[in-house]
Amino acid sequence: MAEAMKGLHRSHRCAELGIQDTGKEVTLMGWVQKQRNAGGIIFVDLRDRSGLIQVVFEESDCGGEHFARAEKLRSEFVIAVVGTVEKRAGAVNASLSTGEIEVRAGQMRILSEAQTPPFPIETGSKTREDLRLQYRYLDLRRPDLQRNIILRSSIAASIRTFMTQEGFLEIETPILGKSTPEGARDYLVPSRVHPGCFYGLPQSPQLFKQLLMCSGFDRYYQIAKCFRDEDLRADRQPEFTQLDMELSFVDVEDVIEINERLLQYVCREAVGLEVQLPIPRMTWREAMERFGSDKPDTRFGMELVNVSDLVKNCGFGVFTSALEAGGSVRGINAKGQSGMARKKIDALVDFAKGYGAKGLAYLSIQQDGSYKSSFAKFMTQEELDTLAGGMDGEPGDLLFFAADKNNIVYSVLGALRLELGEQMGLIDHDRFDFLWVTEFPLFEWSEEENRFVAVHHPFTMMMEEDLQYLDSDPGRVRAKAYDIVLNGVELGGGSVRIHQNEIQEKMFEILGFTKEDAHNRFGFLLDAFRYGVPPHAGLAYGLDRLVMLLVKADSIREVMAFPKVKDASCLLTGAPDTVDQIQLTELHLLADEQASQEV
Repeated sequence: MAEAMKGLHRSHRCAELGIQDTGKEVTLMGWVQKQRNAGGIIFVDLRDRSGLIQVVFEESDCGGEHFARAEKLRSEFVIAVVGTVEKRAGAVNASLSTGEIEVRAGQMRILSEAQTPPFPIETGSKTREDLRLQYRYLDLRRPDLQRNIILRSSIAASIRTFMTQEGFLEIETPILGKSTPEGARDYLVPSRVHPGCFYGLPQSPQLFKQLLMCSGFDRYYQIAKCFRDEDLRADRQPEFTQLDMELSFVDVEDVIEINERLLQYVCREAVGLEVQLPIPRMTWREAMERFGSDKPDTRFGMELVNVSDLVKNCGFGVFTSALEAGGSVRGINAKGQSGMARKKIDALVDFAKGYGAKGLAYLSIQQDGSYKSSFAKFMTQEELDTLAGGMDGEPGDLLFFAADKNNIVYSVLGALRLELGEQMGLIDHDRFDFLWVTEFPLFEWSEEENRFVAVHHPFTMMMEEDLQYLDSDPGRVRAKAYDIVLNGVELGGGSVRIHQNEIQEKMFEILGFTKEDAHNRFGFLLDAFRYGVPPHAGLAYGLDRLVMLLVKADSIREVMAFPKVKDASCLLTGAPDTVDQIQLTELHLLADEQASQEV
């Protein structure tokens, strides 16, 4: 039977002990990782969040009663041990921080027994993720996952230290707010006391943090829970955590400068990574032209090359028709890959089609300088030589080309570049490349909605020199916006905000909002702007993504305690789930089944 804690007080965590503690009496508590009975002597690996230590039970030391208890120990039993730290009698275990010592047990108490877990509690678990998430409380006992969660806590603590030192105030903003569906879908919460009305869970604290600037708080930050009802990927969750900030009386340079120092401080304090300042910058236009992405991975080359001028008069209709339609022809050079099997090339063509390509042209330069190509018969030898030369092609290289509208060409070749970079082993996964991407377009045209939509959000200020194009050519206007990218992943983004009413009204007009629409959605913010608003700017990081990248995890699920899966459900708790009819009645709601019966 499990015993109580009465009279026991833990003196140390398991891995807090070292050779310097030899001879010290200690009380340890934790989980049994493994028990080995060597006949007359029992070895137990005891585990807590700090790590493992070996405990030795001999009947001559701990007596028959405690030795008998040790004999019945199994994996995941929770025990308390009182004993003495000794230098290991056997070989040192160099893989453990406690590998030079062991604890010779004098007393042992079983605090809790355990059934055999459905999978081993071990680093680098090979167990299916769905099973691990179903038993997440067991999965979280794994040392590697615990290290991730502990590091996340350390990162949050270092953020708070830095922000406080820089004069920021930590202020909480509401979770229950007004739905403002401009962008991703909101999660809605029905109101019991306001029948037919709903709160929206925040996609970000954007409006409230701008109001805090109107309120004169000057520098705000928050480690904030946010919610978006959108399709999930490896780096997305329906609920996630942001490091959110807003500053008054600043411009782009001020925000970038303080955030560079924040990243340097957090990376140094949390993981010992030294970030060199200043962080490189690249405009959005340059990023798209060179890498086909607004979040480029700069750890390797294989940059895009625009060959439109080289093929504009060639005989290959796929190229010329794309140019006639206002698109472009661009390529990437997979150095040394001319021997790639046709089956693998076909797989890459199918991969490109997944990003909108109608096809993917290729040109293989053989070792003797001849060509194998999907389009060689449509071009002269001179045209092929010119094209290969424009791509810095050499014997042994494999060139890929996309021809279409610019946005499709960028999407296809940007994704293909990353795929080839992985396949060819070009990416140094021990390297951390930070990058600022600046001067994003303010608007993009939505074919689906037949209107301009904001690339970031409707409160982003435009470059002053582009104000002249607001009426005549909105697509040409650049935003005073900036993203921070790490290894091809967007860590965060922000912008200088509009603080003049007339510019904000023009922004809403271009986005297709009537004055009534704008007031219904954002009236409280627009009203606040009538009473003196400072120039202000901000930025928000995805905290989950930052931790994921720093621990080199493949998914943010590996750095969140209780994540959801791709359909936004929780395998541990079964959420979302049905609720009692009385709850629906109180909220003035009908479930789909009931509603269909009453129609």
